[in-house]
Amino acid sequence: MEALKKQLIIWSAVLLAAVAAAFLLPRLKLLQDAGYVLIGWGRWEIELTAVTLILIFIIGFVLFYAAIRLTALLIRLPALLRQRREQAQADAAFQKLLHGLKEAAEGNWEQAEKVLIEGAALSGQALVHYLTAARAAHQRGALRQRDEYLKKAREVEPDAEVAVKLTEAELHVANEDFDKALKSLQRLEKIAPANAQALRLMHQVYTRLGKWDALTKLLPRLRKNQALLEAEVRLMELEAYSALLREAAKTHDPKALEEAWQKIPDPLRKEADLQAIYFAAMIEAGAGEAVESELRRTLTRHWNETLLVLYGALELPDAAAQLAHAETWLKRHGDDPILLRVLGKLALRAGEPDKAEDYLTRSLEKQPTAETYRLLGDLFLQRGESDKAAECYRRGLMLASKAVIEEVEAHPEGG
Repeated sequence: MEALKKQLIIWSAVLLAAVAAAFLLPRLKLLQDAGYVLIGWGRWEIELTAVTLILIFIIGFVLFYAAIRLTALLIRLPALLRQRREQAQADAAFQKLLHGLKEAAEGNWEQAEKVLIEGAALSGQALVHYLTAARAAHQRGALRQRDEYLKKAREVEPDAEVAVKLTEAELHVANEDFDKALKSLQRLEKIAPANAQALRLMHQVYTRLGKWDALTKLLPRLRKNQALLEAEVRLMELEAYSALLREAAKTHDPKALEEAWQKIPDPLRKEADLQAIYFAAMIEAGAGEAVESELRRTLTRHWNETLLVLYGALELPDAAAQLAHAETWLKRHGDDPILLRVLGKLALRAGEPDKAEDYLTRSLEKQPTAETYRLLGDLFLQRGESDKAAECYRRGLMLASKAVIEEVEAHPEGG
């Protein structure tokens, strides 16, 4: 605008100067003796000096050029003024956007919403105004206003459906309205199936809704689109398949458990946590004999205390053979107190009390536990040695009480 004013002033001054020069030209004496020019047109003749003619041409050209420039400027003036007004409005709207974002960052949700909506109509970033206002309204619990702003965001920029749907889903998730979030994400999936943020949100929603089967199908897409770190995807896989196994375990149906186990990818079936869930569920469902050989091979390849305890929980028809299998591990793990306890338990079941006493005593020497004292107490009780049995039970209870006290002291808040 300043440039326009400057041009108007310059060309107006030039025009006035040219007019003044044309007015003064006949009064200049120096022009009277500077040559002679005669111009004839029909019966008309014009006599003037050559210098005068040259000056007339120069002044006339300046007058004509200045008039053209001024006219052009005046013609453009309304459009320039309109552009200037629109630019001023856009600048004001941008300042409101910055102000609104600042208020939102400071948690002043109501003020942020007010400022953003005031500038939305005249802003070139109306989508950002409405989406941020929707977040502000959500934060202050104005859900009707939130939905209205999302609707306006969709109206002002129909091509920004991904941004609107993502915001909508994020707000539903934040409000723990997972069913609505899932609907938004399913619609979004049709237009942006590889959107990383949408995939991350879908993972959250499936997890909270307990849709483990759907989550396992989502995991390859999370990995392919690098929506999460590989370590995070791996943890999710464990979480999802663990949940599916637990659901199958609730049926107490060995066939359903086996089907769930076979759906797990081979690399994951080597994870000790999943193996423990599967073997424990099969034992609980009365199918321990069916998994004995697999559990034993797994323990031979990968020594694991939890799996070892599960092996001790198996109640096979041939307890002596089970004990003999377990004793083969003594060569490599002879000092393991848990193995010694399991062997004592199996020896008791196999009807070998002396061997059981030896294993349990050796286990207690390495690591006293309430469970081992209980097993040894049961052994003494079977033999009729009630005093020894009572002493074992007493020591076991003391250990258990100490463990409870330590647990309470470690977590005084009860968490």
